[in-house]
Amino acid sequence: MVVRELGGGWVEEELQIADPIGQEVLVELKASGLCGSDHMEMSNEVQYPPPAVLGHEIAGVVSAVGPNVTEFAVGDHVAACLVQYCGKCEQCLDGEPGLCRSPQLTLRPEGEAPRLTDANGDAVTQGMALGGFAQQSLVHENMLVKLPNDMPFAQAAVLGCGVITGTGAVLNAAKVKPGEDVVIIGAGGVGLNVVSGAVLASAGKIISVDLNAESLEAAKSFGATHTVNSSETDPVEAIKELTGGYGVRTVFDVVGIGVTARQGYDMLDAGGTLYQIGMGSGTDTLDTVPMQNAFNRKAVQGVFMGSGVPKRDMAMLVEQYQAGRLNLDDIVSGELKLTDVNKGYEMIRDPKVNRLVITDFS
Repeated sequence: MVVRELGGGWVEEELQIADPIGQEVLVELKASGLCGSDHMEMSNEVQYPPPAVLGHEIAGVVSAVGPNVTEFAVGDHVAACLVQYCGKCEQCLDGEPGLCRSPQLTLRPEGEAPRLTDANGDAVTQGMALGGFAQQSLVHENMLVKLPNDMPFAQAAVLGCGVITGTGAVLNAAKVKPGEDVVIIGAGGVGLNVVSGAVLASAGKIISVDLNAESLEAAKSFGATHTVNSSETDPVEAIKELTGGYGVRTVFDVVGIGVTARQGYDMLDAGGTLYQIGMGSGTDTLDTVPMQNAFNRKAVQGVFMGSGVPKRDMAMLVEQYQAGRLNLDDIVSGELKLTDVNKGYEMIRDPKVNRLVITDFS
């Protein structure tokens, strides 16, 4: 399913995919999640110009490997994460692959044939180096993790973006301690995974804030202990009331607009940190705060893809799911055919829909 023009949606085409070279792995896709960032890319072109194959939450079975692949063999079940990293630079070796200095090493070297070409032989952009809205994906092995054969593909696919982003924000970025109170602004798919991360961390009060009552009910089912409907009450005042007037040390803003960032900052207790996950606006800014607030040691910290190590974290999350401690089944709200991508993005406007996953690639 190809994006030919910005805002034009996805059109079905027959493309050619290259044979794997180097550390590339050819994956026969069994599941591909619909994430809002792909719709944003289709509409606005953040990084990947048309014609492009988008889609980055993928899982499947290895069908071929390049000559330098060491981690995978034909028949392995795998899932992917969009974090591109070399594994050799100072940041990677320090456990920060999301800050890799040479992410381009997961792509084909200059002068090599493109991974994807159309009927005219022209190159087609592979979105996020994955291109998952297709029957196959050609991926550098650094971006893959091996799965147990009994791990369901639909649940595995969502691990590499929304799940690792939400849970990782809690476990890696904030390092939430047992009993610590947290606030999560936004109860969509990623927000629910932040709630799951807080449950895994044994947080104290897990307070979900959203404008939608149905989304807040979903947050409760994932483990939120308290909810605040910000369409009915001032969320900052509500959080202060729930915490003895102090606020909390940790707030996660999953929405990412000026209003929610401001609210999140104002919910902080002294020494607290606002973890900025959402990117709902590319133009909003957090209003200037009084300089004396610096003595309260409040901070704002960006979080990218859970601020962790995807191979390690995804393997851990699979274990948590299989042990019954991580709810992935309710993240997957429905399954689609590959050719229903456009319809799927209409469906996920419904706040009751957390994530839709393509599982029929016929």
